[in-house]
Amino acid sequence: MAHPLDQTFAALADPTRRAILTMLLEDDMAVTDVAEPFQISLAAISKHLGILADAGLISREKRGRVIWCKLE
Repeated sequence: MAHPLDQTFAALADPTRRAILTMLLEDDMAVTDVAEPFQISLAAISKHLGILADAGLISREKRGRVIWCKLE
């Protein structure tokens, strides 16, 4: 079992995840809006978001058909 601080630093180690956090500083965003500026698949963005959520840096909430991400 990893220490929570280890998870946080591991999540912050990736430049894509840091960019996602920077985007979420402004406002909550839908997953598709988070993925838009990156040239990687939506599945890859979802994995990045999962790592950020597991580290407690973001939360995800389903509103209708859309999953929204919020900086914690």
